[in-house]
Amino acid sequence: MNRKTLVLAAAMGLLAPVLAACGDTDGGSGDGDAIVVGTTDRFTASKEEGPAPLDPAWAYDVGTWNILRQTVQTLMVQPRGDGEPVPEAAESCGFTDAGNERYSCTLRDGLKFANGDEITAQDVKFSIDRALAIKGDSGVFALLSTIDTVETQGDREVIFHLNSADATFPYKLSTPVSGIVNPDAYEKNKLREGFEVDSSGPYTLDSTVEDGVMVRATFIKNPHYKGALEVNNDKVEMVSFDDSDAMGEALEKGEIHLMNRSMSPEQIQKLSTATDGEIEVVESPGLEIRYLAFNTEAESVEDKAVRQAMAQVINRSELVGKVYGSQAQPLFSLVPAGVTGHSNAFFNKYGDPSVAKARELMEDAGISTPVRLTLHYTHDHYGPATKGEFEQLSKQLNDSGLFETDIKNETWDKYKKAAQDGKYDVYGMGWFPDYPDADAFTAPFLDKDNFLNSPYANNEIIKKLIPESRRQADRLSASDSLTEIQDIVALDVPVLPLWQGKQYVATRDDITGTAYALNSSSTLQLWELGRGVSD
Repeated sequence: MNRKTLVLAAAMGLLAPVLAACGDTDGGSGDGDAIVVGTTDRFTASKEEGPAPLDPAWAYDVGTWNILRQTVQTLMVQPRGDGEPVPEAAESCGFTDAGNERYSCTLRDGLKFANGDEITAQDVKFSIDRALAIKGDSGVFALLSTIDTVETQGDREVIFHLNSADATFPYKLSTPVSGIVNPDAYEKNKLREGFEVDSSGPYTLDSTVEDGVMVRATFIKNPHYKGALEVNNDKVEMVSFDDSDAMGEALEKGEIHLMNRSMSPEQIQKLSTATDGEIEVVESPGLEIRYLAFNTEAESVEDKAVRQAMAQVINRSELVGKVYGSQAQPLFSLVPAGVTGHSNAFFNKYGDPSVAKARELMEDAGISTPVRLTLHYTHDHYGPATKGEFEQLSKQLNDSGLFETDIKNETWDKYKKAAQDGKYDVYGMGWFPDYPDADAFTAPFLDKDNFLNSPYANNEIIKKLIPESRRQADRLSASDSLTEIQDIVALDVPVLPLWQGKQYVATRDDITGTAYALNSSSTLQLWELGRGVSD
């Protein structure tokens, strides 16, 4: 049989699993042995690159969030199948005013940290206030930027007073930065260094660390966990591999049971089309995007005509076809297809690739050609195909005669800091949304305190359009504001969207729950995994 299982998209513009993978049941892990998950993500702690990779007040990439979502409990959580968030550590939550500026949550009765200590509303306030006070360099605190003050009433009620209307606030309370941490283990004004986590999520964490790198994360079912999630196993281990080939070999040998980030296109194709064996691939729609980012103050790209010319030259269809095949699709906006408010702003602005139009843009701006650029990328974070992607981008730009480019790469732990420090003029990045809403593809890039630390700032976006879009509880009603944001981005090109990817899990066929192992935000949901009898 063909070893690929498709997980279809849900209605109403959100992407969600709706079909069970081969062998899925509601049963849990029967024998208590660990389910082993492979990853190529690296988790590094150092003074230079960030000493606190797993502190919720600092962590802000898909790899570290996939650790925290198993261990740090939040007031809200994205439900199975996605949709609007539902209470998790909370018993109930909701806006208590007509203006979406006062949000109240009541904690579940008997909520405890993993060490058995009771959780109170004061612990929630401590955790949120702490993230806002520390203002981690990663920029993750900006997710909580609409919070003015946090109030508690008794031991179970938490009230968030917002400084502006924010209909997306329930989503933000489902992200790790708003997770509840134990005040006995975390200082109020200082990041917690190392790889320990103390919270109340479905699992506790036992880390195996070598030379400042966490090479294995062991998730053990938390006996004190009380929340909305059903935990279908007793233990999951996550093992880091140097590359996708080594990870794939371990899966074939049965040394691991599942792998996700990051497989190569060739691996996915091979496993998807295999007609025998004990491995299957689960494919589902995804909201992962890739893009070029610009230091808009750098001399080489400070004139937006240069950035516009790049947008006019790059052939996304050719790029995707040669590197990713059917595993991705061209993207013409920061907001991907399938999300309410998406528009093809870049295609509307530039149409099909055209060297002649790009040349005219640069001539009108008085720019001498060829423009010399270095395209930077990281080779160990977004998958092995990234090298080929940047080779294609460089070739397209060079073939136009308008640019003279070379490419350089760096390890992720050094790359992300160099990018935030403005050391790259042009660099490639990926984005996995914090939550499945258009706001998660606009505000993190364009609002004040944006996570890129970009010098680009547009007052209309920051002061008018983002607040305007957040006032709309009905997200369809926010489409006009969101379209305007996307049109401005296409005009100014502070970032250049490239493609939107599908997402894949490869798994041994005796592992159940794989259809729900990832949600649309590429969040690993390890609690869904169990063992069963394969078909």
